[in-house]
Amino acid sequence: MPIRVLIVDDQSLIRSGLRSVLAGSEGILVVGEAADGAEAISSARGHQPDVVIMDLHMPHISGVEATPQLLRLEKPPRVLVLTTFNTDDLVIQALNAGASGFLLKDLSGAELTAAVRTVAAGGTVMSPEIMTKLVSRAQSRTPAGFDGMLEKIAALTDSEREVLALIGAGHTNQQIAETLHLSLASVKTYASRMLGRLGLNNRTQAAVLAYEAGMVTFRGPGVGDHHPG
Repeated sequence: MPIRVLIVDDQSLIRSGLRSVLAGSEGILVVGEAADGAEAISSARGHQPDVVIMDLHMPHISGVEATPQLLRLEKPPRVLVLTTFNTDDLVIQALNAGASGFLLKDLSGAELTAAVRTVAAGGTVMSPEIMTKLVSRAQSRTPAGFDGMLEKIAALTDSEREVLALIGAGHTNQQIAETLHLSLASVKTYASRMLGRLGLNNRTQAAVLAYEAGMVTFRGPGVGDHHPG
């Protein structure tokens, strides 16, 4: 089955460009377009996309406002944010809302298709510029707050730390299961338990924390080096 994609951007030229790139990619099907968050929610209900490529700055309902509503649908899609702003507070809000990836709009066609495939498979993608800004922002909190997160990571079980590091490297649950020689059900259990113990809402927040804590060396969208332990 092809990966079903919904493109959401208030600029028709950008939507056309994204559609052209994805239309030539094997295994990816663009099922619809939307010009704002309200149209995105309506279209997602009808087309049931696997991935929504989401702009953040749009009239009426923004991408940030639309993301949590999309994730509450009966068959929620994965949300991949494309933005021209790498320091915007909206990126932080979309992260907290549960978006699965953040990329700048100057990416190449190959990077876009790779990101769509990664997100559709359950992985996380992040542009180096956005990841650096997120980590810098996170490290600006009080030393006590950062040390507290490191203590929480240290208190995780070995398996939970391994799962955290691999999520930080952009791995899907299936890839983690294969890497750690675990069942898929066990990986899901470890991931859910790890998020709860760290007080995190989603995998993208876990990926940022893993990078911030030095568990991952980030190299590009969806790709990182995993440092166990």
